[in-house]
Amino acid sequence: MIVWLALAPLLLLTAHTAVNALLLRRPHRDAITGERVAVLLPLRDEAGRVAPCLESLLAQRGVPDLTVHILDDASTDGTADVVRTITAGDERVRLLTGAAPPAGWLGKPNACRQLADDAADADVLVFVDADVVLEPDAIAGAAGLLRRAGVTLLSPYPRIVGAGRLVQPLLQWSWLTFLPLRGMERSPRPSLAAAGGQWLVLDRAGYQRAGGHAAVRDDVLEDIGLARAVKRSGGRIALADGSRLATCHMYGSWRELTDGYGKSLWASFGSAFGAAAVVVLLLLLYAVPVLFLVSPWWDVALAACLLGVTGRVISAVATGGRAVPDAFTHPLSIVLFGWLVARSFHRRRRNLLTWRGRAL
Repeated sequence: MIVWLALAPLLLLTAHTAVNALLLRRPHRDAITGERVAVLLPLRDEAGRVAPCLESLLAQRGVPDLTVHILDDASTDGTADVVRTITAGDERVRLLTGAAPPAGWLGKPNACRQLADDAADADVLVFVDADVVLEPDAIAGAAGLLRRAGVTLLSPYPRIVGAGRLVQPLLQWSWLTFLPLRGMERSPRPSLAAAGGQWLVLDRAGYQRAGGHAAVRDDVLEDIGLARAVKRSGGRIALADGSRLATCHMYGSWRELTDGYGKSLWASFGSAFGAAAVVVLLLLLYAVPVLFLVSPWWDVALAACLLGVTGRVISAVATGGRAVPDAFTHPLSIVLFGWLVARSFHRRRRNLLTWRGRAL
């Protein structure tokens, strides 16, 4: 009986995943907004992959008052030339040449600040990364959901494609499993916040009250930092499933993925102790049961493994991911995640963290 009771935490977490999946907000298709919307796109050495993103932005519908502000952040690969070629003649587009980050600023917050300043008359700000491709009604749908939900910041999470199928799905699974989505929306606590910087939608006035990107000028996880700044200023935030309206090709190879996770995972837990506690808990819940499949408690271990897989299946179905066979690799995914966390802390202690050619 005691052994079977050990399944209670897993059962509760899987049930929580299911509840969150049912409550998950989603932008409407075929939406129309009359607000002034500014899409803000920071670019640094993105010549090889920005074209689909740009083409999708120019194809947006349902937003009569749309402007697209693009900042070339000291690219050396001809990114600005690609932008000019694709957007030539479109009066909605403004291409800026970025200024170098001032002392104390990281590159992306500095780029986003300049873009927001250039879109001073917009009602809604939409930050998009170069690896995101939007469906034609994505911007209108997200702007409409921002207003329906009554929030200052909306994070519609795109469908993740590309390398990293063993690790990437853990992003959506983690907040569906461990984060009370409606509680996060209602709670004023800045610590209870999540966001994905690939696609962020903000009320302009609320963004300014929160201090804009100046409030997160040196934050490696500027997306989560901005969500917390919004809460500190009295605003509200929400996560949404944007998988039907957007895809994000985050990493093209395992090397890119490890570098990307390496630069930021150390900042995700508050401290090394917090990171160790989270990793140990995840391993105990989702990886260790595999070791007991050949023990006298094999039936309990199998039930534990299946609960973990069930949570991943629910997450995949809710967020446009692939359930089979990916969900059955969940124990291995957790082990790899633990390794990535340890690697991130190791590289930070040795001052080896860089991104886009800049030291962090």
